[in-house]
Amino acid sequence: MDTPERAGLDPTELRHLVRDVRTLTRGPRPWTAGLVLVAGRGPVIAVEEAAGWAVRYSSYDEKTDTGVELPPGDRRPMTVHTPFDLASLTKLFTAVAVVQQLERGTLGIDARVGAYLPEFRAASAHDITVRQLLTHTSGLRPELPLYDCPDDAARLALLRAEAPSSRPGEYVYSDLNLLLLQHILERITGHTLDVLVRDGITRPLGMTATSFGPCAGAAATEDQRRPWGKGDRGMLRGVVHDENAWALGGVAGHAGLFSTAHDLAVFCRTLLAGGSYGPARILGPDFVELMLTPPGLGFAVDQPWFMGALAGRGAAGHTGFTGTSLVLDPATDTFLVFLANTVHPRRRPPDSAPRAEAATRLARAVRGAS
Repeated sequence: MDTPERAGLDPTELRHLVRDVRTLTRGPRPWTAGLVLVAGRGPVIAVEEAAGWAVRYSSYDEKTDTGVELPPGDRRPMTVHTPFDLASLTKLFTAVAVVQQLERGTLGIDARVGAYLPEFRAASAHDITVRQLLTHTSGLRPELPLYDCPDDAARLALLRAEAPSSRPGEYVYSDLNLLLLQHILERITGHTLDVLVRDGITRPLGMTATSFGPCAGAAATEDQRRPWGKGDRGMLRGVVHDENAWALGGVAGHAGLFSTAHDLAVFCRTLLAGGSYGPARILGPDFVELMLTPPGLGFAVDQPWFMGALAGRGAAGHTGFTGTSLVLDPATDTFLVFLANTVHPRRRPPDSAPRAEAATRLARAVRGAS
């Protein structure tokens, strides 16, 4: 880690940022059991902070609505090297893999799904396009209960038969979009998604801590039980939290990746640098720009509900259900990786205010240094 001054950031604001995030892990009902935060500008990491616990609870007590805490010696403190279940941040890696195929000319941005997957009858009949999948404008519903299907054949049949539930062209955030993109990628390349992500993104960038699970040493997520969960798997650690990704074997276009804050900082810096990191190049600058230009291809753009004051000039990023998020801001060359296990010991209604406040602190750090 370097100094805020070398990054061109106000050290006072960054001290406030660290102070603020530390408080999020304190008390009997903290916002999150633990977190890791990395922030920087350009090639410089100015903040790298871990707080709280990677593993704090053995289970969730629904009678008292509290977590059952492990004995102190059995808990695991959070460190800056702790891997997290990224949840929907996985979508960003799927999107990059898709845009790589656009750059190579093996995939058309406005091509119809049916051109690649004719057996996906409903998507073909409604002329859903690759662009619509990447921008969540396909009209497909948010998810399907693939986890309730008896086998892979039934899951695939359900996905193939799924028609849009709203008019294509309207924004509806959907995991199904990324599952269809996964099938397209695997069809046109002949490789599975985990291989495409490894060979096309993480290995070239030296992101050695990023892969699809299982992942030893990861931060714990949820005591997953019905009725709040969609399965009964108990306290989860190192296996994917998302029920559909779990049913699909842990490799899915919408969820399944594990990573560390340091690796995700490399990912952010690569995109801010136009697709290159050191000697590695995963995309050309024009295709990075295409991906990050509103409304974004896979990336959300200018969303103040989690980007805070960084939103407004083309900031891009995403959040994940388990408590993960990242934001990169080409206008100021800054990035913020905010990883938390907010679903430990059980899921709650989402509250992104702390993520937005952290991003606002970073935006103030830029202004304060200028």
